Amino acid sequence: MTDRDLDETARAILRANDRGGYTIPTGGLYPFQWNWDSAFAAWGFSTFDPGRGWDELDTLFAAQWVTGMVPHIIFHKEDAGYFPGADVWATGATPPSSGISQPPVAAILARRMHEATGDTERLRALYPKLLAWHRWWRDWRCPNGVACVTHPWESGRDNCPDWDLGMARVDTSDVGEYTRRDTGHVDASMRPGKEDYDRYIAIVQFGRACGWDQETILRDGPFLMGDPAITFILIRANRDLAAIARVLGEDDSSPLRWADDLEAALPWLWSDALQAYVARDVATGSFASAISSGAALGLLAGVENAAMEARLARIWDSVRYGIPSNDPAADSFDPRRYWRGPTWPVVNALIAIGLQSAGRVEEERRLRRETAELIRQGGFFEYFDPLDGTACGGDNFTWTAAIWLAWANGKD
Repeated sequence: MTDRDLDETARAILRANDRGGYTIPTGGLYPFQWNWDSAFAAWGFSTFDPGRGWDELDTLFAAQWVTGMVPHIIFHKEDAGYFPGADVWATGATPPSSGISQPPVAAILARRMHEATGDTERLRALYPKLLAWHRWWRDWRCPNGVACVTHPWESGRDNCPDWDLGMARVDTSDVGEYTRRDTGHVDASMRPGKEDYDRYIAIVQFGRACGWDQETILRDGPFLMGDPAITFILIRANRDLAAIARVLGEDDSSPLRWADDLEAALPWLWSDALQAYVARDVATGSFASAISSGAALGLLAGVENAAMEARLARIWDSVRYGIPSNDPAADSFDPRRYWRGPTWPVVNALIAIGLQSAGRVEEERRLRRETAELIRQGGFFEYFDPLDGTACGGDNFTWTAAIWLAWANGKD
């Protein structure tokens, strides 16, 4: 299959996963609208149908809570093939949604979409909603200065070893019986284990029991960990939001101040032992035991650190394809189990934006070549084994198709 054929296949996947104003990640496994998936879908659509790309973001932000939060799942329609559904979350939101958020990449990608399409009016309508969401992150997810997550799902990197310390303290004794649906769509060896899922559901049950009160969740919730990945994403997103404000003639310095405050707080995430920014448990102060791909997003935020970059370079050189989600030298590394080792084209694309911004031309080209090779060999799957390129997870995946169109199919 030629790259031109892959271009058309990627467009066809986006159209096939389109449910009218929003895009599902893939049929069966993920039948609803997911937050950061949608932002990447919008970026992909913008390469051939810009209006549809902006529609994607509009539909996502139409589900924004009055608090400013943009939820991680919007349940536009019922689907018994997914668990946990809207009834389990019980947020009372309209439209029904989950009670947590996801990585705030929308401003980063909206800025790129505007630069490509020049559609200032669509961007102008989105701006106050982006600003409110970023303020929500500032108010409710930065208790230690850096961005924290109250559920592994909020990080977008569900079962990454980053969360093992915090997850170990989650009490699952009252979770009860439930039936997972994900392992009916994908090989169970590629998904989080049952212990992980018990803890995920226990955290959801806590949020539901307190009526999704953010103060209670931060003060008493069973899980709260500092996340270098979202911290780096939010630094970049705030600075991109400030750039958007300048384009629109908006006089608001808040996003730049928020970005500077986040960067100033980064030492709290620095591990001398690992010589990297790593996840940290707020309750105990303990650091995660391995470096994840979250650290590789430092350049996205404009944060350069020679010691960490040397560690990350060795990790990259130890695999064949892209940036692995976990250090292959770590005991927790599993090359095909979700976020415990595989390489994700979507994360590679974010890392590449950082490399571009830092002028690391050859490294960006290498990452793009390796990501493109995975897609050429394996198709548009959710993620890949970084050692041998085996395609893993869901097929006909929206954000992989989007990444191909917006970035990976570059010819140089």
